[in-house]
Amino acid sequence: MKGVILLNGEPYSGDIDTENKFVVCCDGALRWAEGKGVRIDLITGDFDSLGYVPEGAVKFPAEKDQTDGEIALDLLAGKGADEIEIYGGAGRREDHFFGNVGLLIKAKRLGINAVFITDHTEFYIVDGMAELVGKKGKTVSLVPLTEKLHINNSEGLKYGMKDLVITLGESRGLSNIVTEDKAFFEISEGKGLLFIVRRL
Repeated sequence: MKGVILLNGEPYSGDIDTENKFVVCCDGALRWAEGKGVRIDLITGDFDSLGYVPEGAVKFPAEKDQTDGEIALDLLAGKGADEIEIYGGAGRREDHFFGNVGLLIKAKRLGINAVFITDHTEFYIVDGMAELVGKKGKTVSLVPLTEKLHINNSEGLKYGMKDLVITLGESRGLSNIVTEDKAFFEISEGKGLLFIVRRL
């Protein structure tokens, strides 16, 4: 099952494909989602941002231990989602953005492949073999999430990565270029965030 989470950060201006996906809209994201005509299956949150509780919404108390986004992730996990796209999670508040990135980590722990999509970038957690298909010409960056990220090999990139170790805090994986229709990173140790620049 595929799911979509809509968050109350910077509105996403592109098209959102909701076909055969369960769409959870969090609180104030309803404003931009309705404005775009996005189909929504469930509205949830504490509604401190929206200011009212929409009919049929699932309301949670404002004083809680989870963000609306984490609640949405748990709801989708409970429905059996194995792929989730997250929109509207960037901008406005950096603390919330950083917390929203944590949704990718929790999703991975739950066995869910999640991708964070903004107007400018899409990014997701990679380990093992990370393939890039149809991304020729795109700028990509690989940032360690763990203390050490060991890349055994890569192909189809301007700056090759062979037996390369990037430690947490280093920026050696930033701003590479995909040069082939099929490219990959082969990671033998650790996890990283792979960023694909959609628009500069």
